Amino acid sequence: MIIANPIYDVVFKRLMENERVAKFLIGTFLNQKVKTIQVRPQEFTYENELAGLRIFRLDFIAIIETATGEERKILIEIQKAYEELDLMRFRNYLAEQYKKKDNLNGEELILPITTIYILGFKLPGIDSACFHVERQYKDLINNKILDKKSRFIESLTHDSYVVQAKKIGQRYQSKLDKLLSVFEQRNFIGDGEILKDYNYEADLEEVKLMADLLYKTGADAETRKQIAAEEEAWRSVNALMENKDKAYKKTIEEKDKALEEKDKLIEELKRRLDEK
Repeated sequence: MIIANPIYDVVFKRLMENERVAKFLIGTFLNQKVKTIQVRPQEFTYENELAGLRIFRLDFIAIIETATGEERKILIEIQKAYEELDLMRFRNYLAEQYKKKDNLNGEELILPITTIYILGFKLPGIDSACFHVERQYKDLINNKILDKKSRFIESLTHDSYVVQAKKIGQRYQSKLDKLLSVFEQRNFIGDGEILKDYNYEADLEEVKLMADLLYKTGADAETRKQIAAEEEAWRSVNALMENKDKAYKKTIEEKDKALEEKDKLIEELKRRLDEK
C-alpha cells in the first residue's frame, strides 16, 4: 500500500484528527486505557522566521484508567518536528502550559502533563527508536523509591515519550511495533520522502485505519503539493544553516590564525629582548 509519510505536518494533523487513532496512539505509548479524549480548542504551530518553517504541536485532554482502576485526567501534548532546528524553543511553550488550569469535579487545578515527541531526526548517542523518560520519587534520606505521588509535584514535572522515526526498525510483533511501523522512514517512492510503500499486513484494526487514512491523504494531489512545499522549505533552511555554519567556522579559523601569528610575534619580541 502506498501511504503518505506522517512525519509531515499536514499528514500528521489529518491522522490525529481521527479520535480512534488519537486514542490508540496515546494509549499505546502510555500503556494505559484511554477512556475519553478531546482535542484542546487551540492548536499551536511555531513559525520559524527563516522560511515560515513550522514545528507542529497538538494538545489532547484525556481521561485514562490506571492499572489499579483509578481514573486520571491528564494533558497529553504531542510535538512533532521534522528537523532539530528550533525544537528547544518549545521549552517556552511548555512553561506556559504549566500555568494553565482545568476543571476536574468542580475543582480548578493544573493538570499533569505528559509529552510525546515524534522526531524526524536522530538524537546523538541514543539508538533506541522509542523510549520513555520517566520520573520517580526517591527518598534521599532512606535511599528508597516512594510509592506515593503528590498532585502538587505531578503538576510541576512530567513524563515524556520520544520516538526517533529514522531509527524505527523492521519489527512487527508488539502493539507498539505495529504503531511505529506507520512512522518508519524507509521504502520511499520517488526522489523525495513524501510517499512510501507500507508493506506490512495490518492485523490491528487501528493500524489498518491509520494506513487507510494515510493512503487517502497520499492520493490527494493538493496535500502532496503542501507536503512538497514543506519539504522544500526545510531544504532551504538547512542550506542556509549549513552556509552560516561554514561562515562561522571560517571566521573561527581566521581568528585562530590571527592569534597564532600574534603569539609568534610576541615570542619574537621576547627573543629580541632576551638577546638585548
